[in-house]
Amino acid sequence: MDSRKSILTRVYLVYGFMFVVGLAILAKILYIQLVEGEMWKAKAEKLSLKYFNIEPNRGNIYDVNGEMLATSVPLFEVRMDAASPLIADTTFENNVDSLAISLSTYFHDKTRQEYKSLLVKGRINKNRYLLIKRKANFDQLKALRKFPIFRIGKNSGGLITTVQNKRVYPYDHLGYRTLGWFKDGNSNNVGIESAFNSEMQGMAGKKLYQRIPDGNWRPMNRSNEIDPVNGADIITTIDINIQDVAEEALLRQLEVNQADHGCAILMEVKTGEVRAIANLGRTKDGTYEELYNYAIGESTEPGSTFKLFSLLAAFEDGKAKLTDIVDVTGGTTQYGRRTMKDSHLGGGVMTVQQAFEKSSNVGISKIIYRAYAANPQAFVDRLHSFSVNKKLGLEIKGEGRPQILGTKDGLWSNSSLPWMSIGYEVALTPLQILTFYNAVANEGVMVKPHFVKEVRNAGMPVKTFKTQVINPKIASKEAIDMARIMLEAVVDHGTGSALKNPIYKVAGKTGTAQVAQNSGGYNKTNYKGSFVGYFPADNPKYSCIVVINNPSVGGYYGGTISAPVFREIADRIYATDPDVGMNWVDTTNTLRTNPLKAGYTQDIRYLSQWLGYKADIGPVGEWGTQVSDSSGIRFAAVAENQETLPSVVGMGARDAVYLLEKLGLTVTITGVGLVKQQSLAPGSRILPGSPVMLSLGLKN
Repeated sequence: MDSRKSILTRVYLVYGFMFVVGLAILAKILYIQLVEGEMWKAKAEKLSLKYFNIEPNRGNIYDVNGEMLATSVPLFEVRMDAASPLIADTTFENNVDSLAISLSTYFHDKTRQEYKSLLVKGRINKNRYLLIKRKANFDQLKALRKFPIFRIGKNSGGLITTVQNKRVYPYDHLGYRTLGWFKDGNSNNVGIESAFNSEMQGMAGKKLYQRIPDGNWRPMNRSNEIDPVNGADIITTIDINIQDVAEEALLRQLEVNQADHGCAILMEVKTGEVRAIANLGRTKDGTYEELYNYAIGESTEPGSTFKLFSLLAAFEDGKAKLTDIVDVTGGTTQYGRRTMKDSHLGGGVMTVQQAFEKSSNVGISKIIYRAYAANPQAFVDRLHSFSVNKKLGLEIKGEGRPQILGTKDGLWSNSSLPWMSIGYEVALTPLQILTFYNAVANEGVMVKPHFVKEVRNAGMPVKTFKTQVINPKIASKEAIDMARIMLEAVVDHGTGSALKNPIYKVAGKTGTAQVAQNSGGYNKTNYKGSFVGYFPADNPKYSCIVVINNPSVGGYYGGTISAPVFREIADRIYATDPDVGMNWVDTTNTLRTNPLKAGYTQDIRYLSQWLGYKADIGPVGEWGTQVSDSSGIRFAAVAENQETLPSVVGMGARDAVYLLEKLGLTVTITGVGLVKQQSLAPGSRILPGSPVMLSLGLKN
């Protein structure tokens, strides 16, 4: 009995304990539900629901004519709520084969069976976020919405999409370093993309997501989402057509001369708007890419292009004039222990203007040394008055720092003055040099170069960038006039004669400089050639600089390697810009100056009348050409038959190609402008399909 009583006592104790524990659990459950319920619901909600940013559309970048240079393209991640209760089992089973076939046929990345297996497995595993396709474009998304099951509806069909924007550049790498890029956390953000990131990035929206069992986040369809605000658009000063010409012309010269790198900049004189900026560097495999923005970032010794700075200082201080005499006999001179040499030894007594035309190192250094040897700081102070010792303050990052030594600088020596006068022991970027020349073209007004015209939001301007004046008058009119006379003389009969042409006038300066190799000093293998100037010289509208560094074959003088790039850019502008092109023609209204040399007769008659030129066309037939004989200058008929080749010299490319192709010939053209030469002589017998090549140019 005692043992039985003892066992029952233990059982009762166990049951009693379990009963008390059960009551405690029940009490806790009731407490949680009734007292702490709202708190735990909120925590659960917080753990399973989360707001994510909706990326706004980044603003576009346009050129000055409205051509798109950069834009954001939406890419979609496509998923499926395969376990959606809104998709009935019968609907899924009856349509899964059709959906698999549609996906396989459209994307060509999986077989029909692989897609079906993916969909069925997702259904069985109750996958609420089944991945279908990454980086689908908008057209693909539109097609997907019409596929079986998906087309039931946005929610009912189980289709889930999230969007990310990809930055694309329709013109590939044209102006790439200037357009730039912006990536979060990237310290190398450059160009317009970086400088105007705050305007272009817009404001992110908010979208509610729910965590699902596999750890992914599934977007919720909630009405309290916040829509993103898209970024503003940027209207640049760049003209993509001129940019294309500048890069192509620069690339050809770099390849021909196997140069290390180079740049070209075209700027509008009055406004400082940069129309083209090309930067190309040689890669390890020998090709050329936009590796660095040399135009704004590479601050080096300019060489002979600095001679204009030096002489303008002397003109402004009244220490020299164009007709002053300097002796350069022998082509060498001595400053302390250093010998100054001209590239072409010889010479004699010449004027200041002639020394500049021939780019005589000896002549220019003697002029400046004679003027400032007693007070070299006065020369430095005058250079500073030109505002060339400070950065331009560009809107994009990376501008190189100019260096104009002063007499108190530790690097100053007894030979610094003459060497500075010819562009050594100073440092400037190509854009800083161009800005100075642009000021000379602009009658002494130095304007700040800029790359952006407007910021637009929803098509409406919200910020406009007007021309900023850095220095309203870098020098007197008399000094500027002398500088412009010298620059025109360089092209007329000096080192820049390769740019002389009868159609438009160019003013500028060639430059050739040895490039210092850090502590290794100068050598005879590292050079850079440049040409900087403006056109038309008598009424400047554009200024331009071309710099080519370290050519390894061919020449290295600026007039040889850089001037052709300048010429090609200028020719293109004259062929396409009517405001500049009108300067070609003489306004004396005579037939002799009529720029319309040949073409469709009705067009010649109409355009001659519209431009105000005499045009003695008469009944010459469908096609006419200018001829000169004993009776003067008149228009004669272009011989046109199916047996012999007509002359198309003087015609525009459109007319020439039309006429020759109508006769059954295969035509290829090179260059821009009017036809200068044709590969088959006029009067040659026509054989259908025969090739004929036309060479175009602006020089008749």
